Amino acid sequence: MIHSRPAGRASANWLILIAAVAAAAGLWAGGHWSGVRTAALPEMASVVRYPVPRALPEFQLVRSDGQPLTRADWNGRWNIAFFGYTHCPDVCPTTLATFKQVWKLLDADAREHLRFDFISVDPARDTPELLARYVAFFNPEFIAATGSDAELTRLTRALGLVYARSEPKNGTYEVDHSASVVVIDPHGNQVGVLRPPFEAAKIAADLTALARSGE
Repeated sequence: MIHSRPAGRASANWLILIAAVAAAAGLWAGGHWSGVRTAALPEMASVVRYPVPRALPEFQLVRSDGQPLTRADWNGRWNIAFFGYTHCPDVCPTTLATFKQVWKLLDADAREHLRFDFISVDPARDTPELLARYVAFFNPEFIAATGSDAELTRLTRALGLVYARSEPKNGTYEVDHSASVVVIDPHGNQVGVLRPPFEAAKIAADLTALARSGE
């Protein structure tokens, strides 16, 4: 997990969560990868590929336009998903700004086979209206969604991500969350992850390769 505050700071919770993620990854490798369709992915510079795709559980989130976002919506194209929140002071706006650049570097054909989802892990504050405005500032083609903590926790754990809210102080709070971006194949399986620092040109090249891979 990468802390949502500036780099160079750490906490006990951070270390505990890293251990939890490592343990979860081991469980996935041992019990959840067998029998999942293997994707033939091209060579890539930024995407860290898994040896075998991860099957994901069913989930039910709500998009900023009121429509549902489910596992079925991740079928048929490559989905790039980032989990954060609109009050994030640094990681989220920086990541979204980078993917705004990535999107501009993609040609029309590649865009037809790709989608970027921003999923809020702060449903109490991130209303549909706020999510819609926030994401549209970066790119109106990006999808925004959120859901209950039960749904968010199940999905983030399956993806190997974590999030945790700080204790409220002066009427507000922050959310520590993973800074990685996950890559979902057209069959709805997680096949890899993008980790910071993000380089728009390299990511755009990788996503173009995925879009043209025939998956």
